[in-house]
Amino acid sequence: MKAFIASVVASAVLLALPAAQAADNDLAALEKAARAEGQVNSVGMPDSWANWKDTWSGLNSKYGLKHSDTDMSSAQELAKFAAEKENASADIGDVGAAFGPIAVAKGVAQPYKPTHWEQIPSWAKDQDGNWMLAYTGTIAFLVDKQQVKDVPHSWADLKKGKYVVTIGDVGTAAQAANGVLAASYALGGDEKNVKPALSFFGDLAKEGRLGVTDPVIANIEKGEIQVAVVWDFNGLNYRDQIDKNRYEVVIPSDGSVTSGYSTIINKYAKHPNAAKLAREYILSDEGQINLAKGYARPIRAEHLTLPADVQAKLLPQSEYKNARPIKDQAAWDKTSKMLPRLWQENVIINMKQ
Repeated sequence: MKAFIASVVASAVLLALPAAQAADNDLAALEKAARAEGQVNSVGMPDSWANWKDTWSGLNSKYGLKHSDTDMSSAQELAKFAAEKENASADIGDVGAAFGPIAVAKGVAQPYKPTHWEQIPSWAKDQDGNWMLAYTGTIAFLVDKQQVKDVPHSWADLKKGKYVVTIGDVGTAAQAANGVLAASYALGGDEKNVKPALSFFGDLAKEGRLGVTDPVIANIEKGEIQVAVVWDFNGLNYRDQIDKNRYEVVIPSDGSVTSGYSTIINKYAKHPNAAKLAREYILSDEGQINLAKGYARPIRAEHLTLPADVQAKLLPQSEYKNARPIKDQAAWDKTSKMLPRLWQENVIINMKQ
């Protein structure tokens, strides 16, 4: 009974903290409250993505938190939070960077700034702590060297090639949409102007060089894809799973986009302190290294010393010299909403029958 009362008091203290900024003397109380809740339920954070498996294992062994996940897209996660409200079955989710501000606008996020808050770049977090990227993804080329002898290292190389390029469904996949933005950066466009990229992919379509399959591991393994435009962490993961010697992962040297994924703590979470402790752990050195083991580049990478075997899984930092984050998120939000129609009108229309 004493333990129960202590945990209730700890929970009450934590819930009363303004904006819930972690301080050293709060972490013990947070841990106690999270242990009392005993579990954390996630959405969009399956074991196989970014090595979440080790995160859940760490939270269980360190803090006794049980875990369950339901895999779904970023949009589905936020819709679930909004629909369930006080009947929440999920405590925390992992969403694409563009969905952080959407979660705030929908009123489904609650703030929590972890201990390493100051080491997260300003472009990668919400000033109130509602969202912050835990890891980044940069658009890359995954090249099947059995089919492509002259490996492209830039969008310009891609244009000159004879092979088929696969980007996926620009209308529904964040990876594909960011591929369009990456090409725009390289070709002189920006968040407001993706015409250069649409022209680029339109030309590929005219030449019969634009793939229509989805750049997922099953299709890649079957040899159906020659060059895929994918997040670097997906490309590296697919390469190592299938055949490390057969594939090469390249960050285009003439420009790419760096984005990422953020945890969203459900405003209506039944286990809010366990969710906050999960975010705390994810942004810790151990949690960041766990993500790197899953090929995701930790948001705190410059403040970490990764083990040699983990560092070897990632591309050298020099590959990223012309990759940059989105500067005008509002403009990109507007453009990305129009992208399905623009893609249809400027690219799909040119596909050879």
